[in-house]
Amino acid sequence: MCHAIKRLFCELGVSPMVYELDQDPNGRGMERALYKLLGNSPAIPVVFIGGELIGSMDRVMASHINGTLVPRLKEAGALWL
Repeated sequence: MCHAIKRLFCELGVSPMVYELDQDPNGRGMERALYKLLGNSPAIPVVFIGGELIGSMDRVMASHINGTLVPRLKEAGALWL
């Protein structure tokens, strides 16, 4: 799932900042915090755009499909075109 999200952003022309929780010494704690933020839904991957919590893969894909992802990326300054 994480690979699919990274690929989507790269194909859109965005260079995402990625935190690999399995490689971070504090990764387990961050994963628990994200789990609580999302209301006990699957926490990984979690996407923030411009500091705003978007959600997990289903929310990102839904916003991509309904056309709200690109404008949100532009508004955050993550996409220039």
